[in-house]
Amino acid sequence: MIESVVLTVTDMKCGGCEANITGKLEAIIGVISVKASFKDKEVSVEYDTEKTSLDTIKNTISGAGFTVK
Repeated sequence: MIESVVLTVTDMKCGGCEANITGKLEAIIGVISVKASFKDKEVSVEYDTEKTSLDTIKNTISGAGFTVK
């Protein structure tokens, strides 16, 4: 099943932060698309729930040094 989620990531400061998060999430099998915006403090992710989970997505963002609200 395909799901979409918008996560609040409060400590992105620049385009480099967006690129860092986008690259790490796109490397996860099952992630279909990622849009990160440091200005909006949001990361939108579309993913296949049969291949990955919301917890994996959140843990990947946290593991990259960012806070997911």
